[in-house]
Amino acid sequence: MAVTIKDVYRHSYAERVGCEAGDTLISINGNEIVDVLDYRFYQLNSLLELKIRDQKGVIHTVKVRKPEYEELGLEFDSYLMDKERSCRNKCVFCFIDQLPKGMRESLYFKDDDSRLSFLFGNYVTLTNLTEHEISRIIKMHISPINVSVHTTNPELRVKMMGNRFAGSSLSILRRLSDHGIALNTQIVCCPGLNDGDELRRSLHDLYEMNVNLIAVVPVGLTKYRKGLFELTPFTREKAQETVDIIEDFGEMCLRTRGKRIAYAADELYLKAGYDIPDASFYGDFEAIENGIGLIAQLTEDLRDELSFRDPDENIRRHVSIACGTSVAPYLRGLMNEVEAKYPNVKITVYPIVNRFFGEQINVSGLIVGNDLIEQLKDKPLGDALLISSAMLRFENDLFLDDVHIDAAMKKLNIEIFPINNDGVMLLNAILGEEGDNG
Repeated sequence: MAVTIKDVYRHSYAERVGCEAGDTLISINGNEIVDVLDYRFYQLNSLLELKIRDQKGVIHTVKVRKPEYEELGLEFDSYLMDKERSCRNKCVFCFIDQLPKGMRESLYFKDDDSRLSFLFGNYVTLTNLTEHEISRIIKMHISPINVSVHTTNPELRVKMMGNRFAGSSLSILRRLSDHGIALNTQIVCCPGLNDGDELRRSLHDLYEMNVNLIAVVPVGLTKYRKGLFELTPFTREKAQETVDIIEDFGEMCLRTRGKRIAYAADELYLKAGYDIPDASFYGDFEAIENGIGLIAQLTEDLRDELSFRDPDENIRRHVSIACGTSVAPYLRGLMNEVEAKYPNVKITVYPIVNRFFGEQINVSGLIVGNDLIEQLKDKPLGDALLISSAMLRFENDLFLDDVHIDAAMKKLNIEIFPINNDGVMLLNAILGEEGDNG
């Protein structure tokens, strides 16, 4: 195999030795270049020997001398330099299988690619890794690898993931751990399947594998589950039991390793009716991408920023915040603290019921544009409407139902500000200081 060079950066080391767009990179220092991991790993050396096939089909070798770890200067057709690998599992809890028809095509793609785990933090199941890929991870010491484990019971993993290789692939976890690869793991907890004693087993098995992190998140159930495996939503009691198991285990880890290792998603605390722990509970917030510690981090950031500011009666403003129903009480409490310091600032928190996916889905990130518009169209919104940026795709333009943020602003006749999980950014937007958000 070989990869085609799309572009050569000006004044780069690759340009100096005559590499051109349209050439094909075959190998670096005798190592075949198949994808982005090969390229990024082998280009780091200070002395490189590149085997190149030019556009006429002539193969030649060029030598490069550069500082170690500096970029060679090549660009390829895609960030992977290869096709993205799709998921071969049929997980009983898969959220994508619960999407309605007619959404944008990209939302239906299920990735399960170890390279995306390294590049972007995506979670992989290990069920489609080849021996070559396993050996390469170990050789290159690619770390951390983010793994969707769900259960360490091989038979149960086969059942939950609908893949006959799901149980045997657990041995890869041990192998990677034995070679010093840091492992961040995730468990999608489904009542009646991998909770209770099965959860305890998985936590202790992963502890023995010396994993770096265990993130436990509740299964998300939309109203579009016709014909799918029957799953039970979390009750308050089941959520309490699950959080208790994770916290007890975390306390044991804290005593023996100095770090909790395992954390429950904020959503589990909200379902349980428990208070969210303080920010110190979450250490370095390693699991925040799993929805773990979001509320604690926002609370700490906002309170710290408030403590630095002086009260100001001259700021007169009314803003609205739209959020998921589960987090609304927490946000309302925080906004009371803001209003106490700024007596002429009014903040209205609007919990948005998820009609699109169903009321079992109550997190902010899955609110769609039409639900937002329909439930706020006759409400007093004040000077601005603030929403979580998680409601929008990366470009901050489209909601999940393809409603453009500009269309939502037009229908609601108000400016909408997408806000990251950042207390300073939120306070600036509330006070009309959006320009200070960076």
